[in-house]
Parts: sequence; C-alpha cells; structure tokens
Amino acid sequence: MSLTIHGIPASRALRPLWAAAELGLDVAHVPTPYADGSTRTPAFLELNPNGHIPVLIDRRPEGEVVVWESMACTLYLARVHGRPDGRGIAPATAREEAEALRWSFWVVNEVERDALTVLAHLHAMPEERRKPELALAAERRLAVPLRVLEQHLKRQQAAGQDWLAAGRFTVADLCVASVLNWVRVSRPLLGAHPLMHEWLRRCLERPAYLRVRESG
Repeated sequence: MSLTIHGIPASRALRPLWAAAELGLDVAHVPTPYADGSTRTPAFLELNPNGHIPVLIDRRPEGEVVVWESMACTLYLARVHGRPDGRGIAPATAREEAEALRWSFWVVNEVERDALTVLAHLHAMPEERRKPELALAAERRLAVPLRVLEQHLKRQQAAGQDWLAAGRFTVADLCVASVLNWVRVSRPLLGAHPLMHEWLRRCLERPAYLRVRESG
C-alpha cells in the first residue's frame, strides 16, 4: 500500500482521511492518538518533528514523500492523487485551484482558533471547566469571517453553483467544513448564517465523511 495516514478521525487527521475516502484511495490508516504520548516517541518524531498528527506518507517510484500539517496533507492528496476531470474533489481549473487554496488558508487563519474555542467551552470540555464568556467572545469574532462565507455562498448560488469553488463538492468544501463542523454547537452562529448552515449540513452528510467518522 503506497499511502499511509497516521492519526485519528477525532482530530485534524479527519481532513486527509476524509479526502482519501472521497478519492477512493487505498490507504493504510495507522490510528495514532495525540493524548497518550504516541506522537512524542522517537519513531514518530522522525516522521514529524513537531510531534503532531496527521502525517501522510506517500511511497512513490521516485522516493518517499512525507507530508504533515492537516491542510497540506489534504490538498496534497487532491492535487497528486485526484483527477482534474471536473467530477471529483480535485480542482479541475486554475480558478478551482485558487479557491481551494484561498479558502483552506482562510479557514485556518480566520476561523479555526475561535471555532475550537466555541466547541471547547460549549460542548467538549467538562462542564465545570467551561468558560461561557470565552465562547461568547469567540462567537462574536466569528461573525465577521462567517459573514464573508455567507456572502460568497450567496454569490455562488446566484451563479448556479451550490459549493465553494464549483457546481460540485471539492476539496475546498472539505477543508472548510472540517473546521466549521466545530461551530455546529452554536445555535446563534448557525441561525445568523443560514446559507452556511445548509451548505455545512450537505458537506457533513456525504457518505465518505460518515464512513470516516464511524471508523473511530
């Protein structure tokens, strides 16, 4: 098997695992938790000296390629292993490639940190450790970038396209949805951005996503 992904679905490793499932790739999945020291062993640090998951290994005729950082792994899979045929998640045009890049960087820079704060303090952390004021402040900050996304989806719909980069689901949608999944615990944010809410629902109902989530 030429492709290996280290990580677990309940982490940012979800992104390349989801992409691999969408692409129908044969992948060796090595479940690697981040909370038990597995990412700090000498063997793992040889793969990623940062000590984080995911790590993608692509064994190619010209040599082994190692990729870390979840968005990089995901975009790599779409670019190198996808087919630019206008049917799958791989960008098929320069515009689609640009959309995939800009929305992936956008969601990491503008959304991810506050989305994780919302998830942690409204849902994931033990109730006695939650700080609702931090979640509220994050929700207020998120209103700005989510308005940008809402406006983009409105323009896309006006152009007859229901997804971020095209008239079909692409890696751009996958990367952004993998982060915005964390804000589903915020009713105010979902209610204020109905186009985003509906788009996110469609992303997270995809069979490939559900298979990956059910795998652990």
